[in-house]
Amino acid sequence: MPTQAASPQQGAPKGLLQQMEELMAALNADLTQLDADLQSSERRAEDEPEEPAEPTSPRGGTGTD
Repeated sequence: MPTQAASPQQGAPKGLLQQMEELMAALNADLTQLDADLQSSERRAEDEPEEPAEPTSPRGGTGTD
């Protein structure tokens, strides 16, 4: 009986391995796309000059009478 219980499991690891390889490939593709998106957004942020921050008064700048 132990050999009968082992025989269905012999086919399972190959199927699981195939599923894991497919999932890893999909995950890798998603991470590659995410990395490309992040790098392109960083490049856009570097290309845009930052405006200097102007000091703001809590009263809106009208309390200097």
